[in-house]
Amino acid sequence: MNELAFSFAEQDLRALGSGALWWPSRKLLCVSDLHLGKSERMARRGGPSLPPYDSQDTLTRLAADIDRTGAQTVICLGDSFDDLDALAALGTAETLSLTALQAGRQWIWIEGNHDPGPIGLGGTHLAEYAVGPLVFRHIAQLGAQGEVSGHYHPKTRIRARGRTITRPAFLMDNARLILPAYGTYTGGLRSSEKVLSDLMSDRAMAILTGPQPQIIPMPR
Repeated sequence: MNELAFSFAEQDLRALGSGALWWPSRKLLCVSDLHLGKSERMARRGGPSLPPYDSQDTLTRLAADIDRTGAQTVICLGDSFDDLDALAALGTAETLSLTALQAGRQWIWIEGNHDPGPIGLGGTHLAEYAVGPLVFRHIAQLGAQGEVSGHYHPKTRIRARGRTITRPAFLMDNARLILPAYGTYTGGLRSSEKVLSDLMSDRAMAILTGPQPQIIPMPR
């Protein structure tokens, strides 16, 4: 499994190449910003037409991560659906996939700014969730410690072999860890943008996702 081991809040964690966070000692898998139903929402609102396979692709990758890790707890860290109507429009196949993934494990939906209301699926729906020294919420808060969040879809770029590579990335400093977006079609915000530079300390690191996750100083 392509992963990078690191320590945060004195916990042994793994950044998976897919953009998921794995906490082995808790058998806990965390993913952020699935944005299920994004292609449907864009079509519904008159936006550009995208192939309507993003939700199933996202769920297929999530199923693979759950299978590889044997996760007993799954946290979806907000913006799991692209809007509230996207849940109602979710296809039968995708709904069945979600139901199968939830079976036999603890499933926690964290509220996001795209999906603040109750979700009519199994699992527990919370504003935030604390376990051990970590607290999981959708949007980072100033002054937080041991915080795991999402929302910003961070990405960064490096130069390798004479070309520039841009990848979604985890951002980490002593206080917080921001996850990349997990969903298909989610895009991203460069780590050099002011909102992320202001949140992260001068010694923050970025963990690039992909076949071989790597850690670098966070580009600013």
